[in-house]
Amino acid sequence: MDHFPIFLATAGRRIVVSGGGDAALSKLRILMKSSARITVFAAHPATEITTWAATGKLTLVRRTFDHGDTICAALFYGANEDDAEDKRTAAIARAEGALVNIVDNLGDSQFITPAIVDRDPVTIAIGTEGAAPVLARAIKADLEERLPQSLGTLARIGKAFRTASYALPFGRARRDFWRDYYFNSGPKAMTEGEEHVRPALDALLESHKTRTARDGHVAFVGGGPGDPELLTLKARRALDEADVVIYDRLISPEILELARREAVMIDVGKEGFGPSTSQETINALLVEHAQTGAQIVRLKSGDATVFGRLDEEIEAIDVHGIGWHIVPGITAASAAVASIGQSLTRRGRNASVRFLTGHDMKGFADHDWAQLARQGEVAAIYMGKKSARFVQGRLLMHGADRATPVTVIENASRPEQRVLETTLNRMAEDLAEANMTGPALTLYGLAPRAALQTVTEIPLEEMA
Repeated sequence: MDHFPIFLATAGRRIVVSGGGDAALSKLRILMKSSARITVFAAHPATEITTWAATGKLTLVRRTFDHGDTICAALFYGANEDDAEDKRTAAIARAEGALVNIVDNLGDSQFITPAIVDRDPVTIAIGTEGAAPVLARAIKADLEERLPQSLGTLARIGKAFRTASYALPFGRARRDFWRDYYFNSGPKAMTEGEEHVRPALDALLESHKTRTARDGHVAFVGGGPGDPELLTLKARRALDEADVVIYDRLISPEILELARREAVMIDVGKEGFGPSTSQETINALLVEHAQTGAQIVRLKSGDATVFGRLDEEIEAIDVHGIGWHIVPGITAASAAVASIGQSLTRRGRNASVRFLTGHDMKGFADHDWAQLARQGEVAAIYMGKKSARFVQGRLLMHGADRATPVTVIENASRPEQRVLETTLNRMAEDLAEANMTGPALTLYGLAPRAALQTVTEIPLEEMA
């Protein structure tokens, strides 16, 4: 990001605006939501600015901006609607130490003003670094509809109660208390009236004081193929509540970003025929953190139940009586076949599909190649890049048709996805030439639909 978002303390500080027309009005409507001391310099101010000055909402100086006018100011807005005047006033403001924003001039501005959803004291700022203000406004409108007006009241009452919550142990105990308040007892009390919220908060604190610490727990979560929009709602909730996230190598950075900021993030990546964290180490980490009472997300790519060594990890924590549950995810085969517009099964072609692994702990994996070599069979081969020549040889040895279609999808569902269309006869050679470095899934017996390119070029709004 080129602009780092922060929330600037404005209480008692000066913000200066040069200009009195429409550009100044648009900024002032946002600035007046703050507790800053706002000064406007304008020889010919709009009527609204004059009215705001008369009611004490800002200070109006009826002249053009000049040297000394931004001394001790935190922010300066050039809203003169004249390039030369904006350039002149901005130079003065910079020299006097204020951060400068020139309306509709991203290149010469030192900061940008985001679109804001105001549920004081809850404030949501939305920025696109000047690239798409229409998109920012659309997001703002969506959030305005979703967030109840009472949210600000709950936050204001909660803010005044924070010191009292220190009676609870730091960490999860306090988080559980505040989650209960904001998403359960607080909204219920608001339905009866604002005066009922504080008593409900007092009662909630007393009930949490007597609660015993939550036992450690492991959620085995399928992280899907990489697109964060393909995560389940249950997976998102587990990441939001996790104290510790133990994740695989193939989990995309975009999904890791969804974890709670305070969570401990532990990379236990495994790579076929390459550097790996041992399974024994992963098991030990699960036990170690769960025994401290941590809520753990064991984040596995795709679906945790497909080639994920899930049983070994469950058995390891079962020995210690640690609770667990499984959150299913979209497996790579589902994302890969969707990306080429195909289905894994089709009436009249194949009534079953095989999920195979190209290699296991002992090396290249062996399967019922004779069965798979029959006409019309379909298989999704995981971890098949390095075993491509081995798989090709086994199938040809058992009489598979050399013209059988094979499609290899790299980084399925991700922006950098690549699709390689080949045949069993050319499979190993084409894969080597493609030099795929990301995770890839091989679909044996399937070719992309002819309409694939047309479908992927349709804008999202036209598909809705």
